[in-house]
Amino acid sequence: QLQAFGGGLVQTGAFLELSCKNPRRTFTNNAVGWFRQAPGEEREFVATISWRGDTTRYSEIVKGRFTISRDNAKNTVYLRMNKVQPEDTAVYYCAAGRGSWITSNAQDYPYWGQGTLVTVSS
Repeated sequence: QLQAFGGGLVQTGAFLELSCKNPRRTFTNNAVGWFRQAPGEEREFVATISWRGDTTRYSEIVKGRFTISRDNAKNTVYLRMNKVQPEDTAVYYCAAGRGSWITSNAQDYPYWGQGTLVTVSS
């Protein structure tokens, strides 16, 4: 199971970095995505990265503020969140895809972590 780390309470405009790791199983051959779910809202796509780390995709809401990256030697994927806003408040989940290709469709990610809560105060 994937584990997401790094959530917490931050102020508007702050920087926050989330990390995602699976201590038991490598997913270096899989695309990995970040999704989030705000209270009372549907889960939404945030960003995804190919297994090599050379291709990424972002939702329009976070493009230009968030950066996804990975270090396969450490079996870890990161989400760097710049200039966070109150509307970024959500539980953030990382998920590994069925294969190496990137996709924003949550149904293409069978392996999920437990999530980490990010709260942005105004």
